Amino acid sequence: MSPTPRIKGPVLLPEHRDYEAVRAIWNGAIDRRPAVIARCLDEDDVADALAYARARDLPLSVRGGGHNVAGTALCQGGLLIDLRLMKAISVDAPRRRVRVQPGVLLGELDSATQPHGLAVPAGINSLTGVAGLTLGGGLGWLMRRHGLTCDRLLSARVVLADGTRTVASAEGDRDLFWAIRGGGGNFGIVTAFEFAAVPIGPRVLAGAVMHAAEDAGELLRWYRGFAAAAPDELTTVLALRSAPPAPWIPAAHHGREVVVVAACWAGELDDGERHLGPLRRFGRPLADCFATQPFAIHQRFMDATAPPGWGYHWRSCYTPAWSDAAIDTLVRNAWRKETRQSYTLIAQMGGAIRRVPDAETAFAGRQADFAVNINAVWTDLAAGPRDVEWTRAFWTAMEPHSSGGVYVNFLGEEGAARVRAAYGASWTRLSELKARYDPENVFRMNQNIRPAPPARPR
Repeated sequence: MSPTPRIKGPVLLPEHRDYEAVRAIWNGAIDRRPAVIARCLDEDDVADALAYARARDLPLSVRGGGHNVAGTALCQGGLLIDLRLMKAISVDAPRRRVRVQPGVLLGELDSATQPHGLAVPAGINSLTGVAGLTLGGGLGWLMRRHGLTCDRLLSARVVLADGTRTVASAEGDRDLFWAIRGGGGNFGIVTAFEFAAVPIGPRVLAGAVMHAAEDAGELLRWYRGFAAAAPDELTTVLALRSAPPAPWIPAAHHGREVVVVAACWAGELDDGERHLGPLRRFGRPLADCFATQPFAIHQRFMDATAPPGWGYHWRSCYTPAWSDAAIDTLVRNAWRKETRQSYTLIAQMGGAIRRVPDAETAFAGRQADFAVNINAVWTDLAAGPRDVEWTRAFWTAMEPHSSGGVYVNFLGEEGAARVRAAYGASWTRLSELKARYDPENVFRMNQNIRPAPPARPR
């Protein structure tokens, strides 16, 4: 038998000169060493690599963009199916259809769609992988107007655990189509996605306004009403952090504790300033970078503050609309961190997300008002993690103000109960479908859904 998979793409063993570079993922704190990396070029390669791993009972992981904080793209001592060489994108502009292979990153997707004035609603960081984002749901700048990334999914080609190839869609394998829209990588390896794109830009009104942390209580109480009244065309993301050395922030404020309110207006440009005006005029802003700019540029707005290779540890939760006590908890805890790089992101939800019935997809969390993501970040990997205890203490303080769920793509290695909380009311059906599509739990390097046990005979 061949010591490595017989595929067309490169196969890397640990002694290969490219092995270390190829195994590196976004979260530099994750250090696992696959026994072999199969860099697939097409669906046949994926099926052959999967068969190789199964025949030898090797642990298996699948990498798309590799941006997941839990680092589940890397297995220890097993086979890594690396999809990053599968980067084809096809745009059918008249029909607003986009076909994407699983190695594509969001910035690459924007580069293909934006010349046509189109976008697939996806993420807030251009280095995120399309595949993992979609399978977990897909929060992003356009979600309140156009829904989650998984809401725009029309079909997906999938290689199942037994090597069967199928198409998940509303007209095809409907159970699988339901499961992969929020159920993560538990059910198979997606080799192609087809999305319904939406008209956006290529220029939008977007940017951010920054306030001092000492004004956070007043600002967040005002923002609470602003967010509740905001039209669906507006999505906002808050960052409670130390001011980064960004060009739009005056040098005198670099390192200062601040609140950044970033926003993207996804409607008619003429209407944008009228709705964003109150946000820009409120209080005593330290900086303002709102401008009419290409959507693809705004998609990269936060890239520099979360680059590949740093260490990351997250704790997250969904919350309903904030009480005064919830705001006080945010303000009291957000700046107790040690490092300038650590921060808290808060994504505004609602709008089109909530208009999709809860049972239509596996994604859980449509009723949340906000997704809170507490980020411990450290740049010196040799020195070890920083601010991890801060994230845990902050998250614990927020628990009384949360709705009990968590966005699965924001979930680290936190145990089975937290995984179940991420899938929410979808858990039972997902577990039953896991037993059908992957009864041996081959795809377990993820936020894992264990197969439901066989029903007992009566």
